[in-house]
Amino acid sequence: MKYYIKTFGCQQNIADSERIKNAFEKRGMKESKTYQKADCIIINTCMIRESAENRIYGLINNLSKLKISNQKLKIIVTGCLVGMAYKDKTGKFLKNLRAKLPSVDEFMPIEEVGFNTPPLRGTSDTALIPISSGCNNYCTYCVVPYTRGKEISRPFEDIISECKDVIKKEFKNVMLIGQNVNSYGSDLILFKSQNKSDLKPVYVKHLGKYRIPTLFPHLLEQIAQLGFQKVEFISSNPWDFSDELIEVISQNKNIARTIHLPVQSGDTNVLKRMNRWYTRNEYIELIAKLKSQIPNIKITTDIIVGFCGESEEEFQNTVKLCEDVKFEKAYIAQYSTRPMTVATKKLKDDIPHSVKEKRWKILETLVNKPYLDRLKKTQSIH
Repeated sequence: MKYYIKTFGCQQNIADSERIKNAFEKRGMKESKTYQKADCIIINTCMIRESAENRIYGLINNLSKLKISNQKLKIIVTGCLVGMAYKDKTGKFLKNLRAKLPSVDEFMPIEEVGFNTPPLRGTSDTALIPISSGCNNYCTYCVVPYTRGKEISRPFEDIISECKDVIKKEFKNVMLIGQNVNSYGSDLILFKSQNKSDLKPVYVKHLGKYRIPTLFPHLLEQIAQLGFQKVEFISSNPWDFSDELIEVISQNKNIARTIHLPVQSGDTNVLKRMNRWYTRNEYIELIAKLKSQIPNIKITTDIIVGFCGESEEEFQNTVKLCEDVKFEKAYIAQYSTRPMTVATKKLKDDIPHSVKEKRWKILETLVNKPYLDRLKKTQSIH
């Protein structure tokens, strides 16, 4: 019996798929290089954007045609789409999903393949290690809290143990993954259910008070000192990027000097509508602090254009911020409504597609064209 797995979305989904692979290998199955030769096809889904969700529906409907010639073929869907369905207490989302995808044999919650299942990693030099799952921030445009649930941190020692294991297996680099790595351990500290260490939590100032506890600076430092050539982490939120975290990065040269720090918008009013807990000026101040304390640092980011009510002046504030910060690279998305989010329920998606497309092209030309030009130049040299 052979399985084929198709992964959509972020690094967290890729890491999940590595565990799914091991779970199916333990059933005695082997991975197929093509879906045509598979007895079981697993689709690990993403629904962060409407376009990603639509690609999944298109793929599954195309794969359903294989069942005509192979009636024993099993199609399993997992990941964020299923997470949304099972977290919807009304049951409507799951009912609609089954109606929309009648060829799917099983909708498998990703929790069925938990962190206790070791990953089956590929040949890359970099090991992906999730340190948490879920998110508590509820940005108004974001579907993650509804697909992955509340933020849950893995036990500190489990992460260290996995890092030591991948070093033994001769992985040179490690990437720590979470929806927001900066707040790692806040649930361990607050509830003390799994926090068996004597580490003193770092408190980050938020809304005028030191109120966000985290263990991430401690975790990052310990992992950096294990001997990896490079330690990366993704993703961070600007509002809880602590001074202690900056110091740890500065003092450990093997921590990557490219940091992903999503800004989403360069306008304070848009950020408020997005429920992002920082202002334009606070973001710029954080960037200045990072650049002053970490030589040669590069910043990548996420930006949404055409968010609800975004005026031309508000968009131009984003353009100006990009000019000032000089991002290494930006992942630019055109806003699309997502089920269950506050923006979908309470705000109006009132920016025409043509305007979103125009704004997207402006930022692509400003930020990503120079990045691609640098990349081509580097490749031609080598």
